[in-house]
Amino acid sequence: MLEQITIGQYIKGDSAIHRLDPRTKLLFVFFYVMVIFLVNNWSTNLFMIAISLLIAWMSQVPGGYLLRGLKPILWIVLLTALLHILMTHEGEILFAWGWLQIYEKGVIQAVAISIRLILLMLIASLLTLTTSPMDLTDGMENLLRPFARLGLPAHELALMMSIALRFIPTLLEETEKIVKAQTSRGVNFQSGSLLKRAKSMVPILIPLFLSAFRRADELSLAMEARCYHGGAGRTRRKQMHFSRLDGLALLFALLLLLGLMLLRRWG
Repeated sequence: MLEQITIGQYIKGDSAIHRLDPRTKLLFVFFYVMVIFLVNNWSTNLFMIAISLLIAWMSQVPGGYLLRGLKPILWIVLLTALLHILMTHEGEILFAWGWLQIYEKGVIQAVAISIRLILLMLIASLLTLTTSPMDLTDGMENLLRPFARLGLPAHELALMMSIALRFIPTLLEETEKIVKAQTSRGVNFQSGSLLKRAKSMVPILIPLFLSAFRRADELSLAMEARCYHGGAGRTRRKQMHFSRLDGLALLFALLLLLGLMLLRRWG
């Protein structure tokens, strides 16, 4: 289970993506999320797939590791695609059997939304795989700092997001231990009706929630013991600086938008 969740984990490396400033990566991911919703035809879909695969190759993260990270969202992708196929009644009818009718537009939308979800998950995974939690926190806080004048707690928000990402693999590892412990005690998670399987999750959820609350309490006590008081007046040993590589990455983002707009118009 732990190996199939890549969000929240970090792999050390010296690739071009690893060396980027965390603020650049955060801005690029935010930009990517907005740009991918401009995809409206097969040309733009293929273009975004090629760009995403290029970024994944530049990160030097093993391809098998990225594929395993996509497994947890496959059910969401399949369910979303099925809903589009069944609920879209536009275009030519491709298949009809009783009440079941599959239209050409529904299939096209199902494929397009599946590609979109997979690419979003891939880029989100690459962000955490190539950026340490500390750098991610500093980058978020730095980008949110201008909003502090409006009363937004920039440091607190960045810290919460960083802790949440950091605890994803920790809680998954804890879940795996609980499942193995309950299985050794005779709990069956595989057979029985849907209601019985749902009831069998109770021996997992209760210990997991108790463990999560205990870890949160220990973390808060540790922060208080170290006189942690938020971001006001705090200094950092490692300072963030934009480099020429970051400028090239932002230029690449602008070229990505330009290429996508051209393909939307002429594709």
